[in-house]
Amino acid sequence: MSATEGKGSSDDDAVFKALAAPIRRRMLDALKDSPRTTGELCALFPENDRTTVLQHLRVLEGADLVTGRRIGRERHLSLAPLPIKRIHDRWIGDYARAAVNLLDELDR
Repeated sequence: MSATEGKGSSDDDAVFKALAAPIRRRMLDALKDSPRTTGELCALFPENDRTTVLQHLRVLEGADLVTGRRIGRERHLSLAPLPIKRIHDRWIGDYARAAVNLLDELDR
């Protein structure tokens, strides 16, 4: 295995870990709709305290699924879809093609 394959694998692991928690998937859904400030994101999850939401946000940022930039005193967060696309291309796309090929063989 090359060094880049090892890095890609650890990147994928971080994405899968980040996607494992329902709250983090809901956070990504909220950011998919539009960029939000940290305060706006925290307000969407009133069942969790701010510290908990920020901990989940750090996991998403660590997996490169969310990017943030400061504008004045606010931090604006955006979805970074490339890691999800990488997972789709590497895992879902390959498995979907294999399933379609298997169904095609069964039809014949």
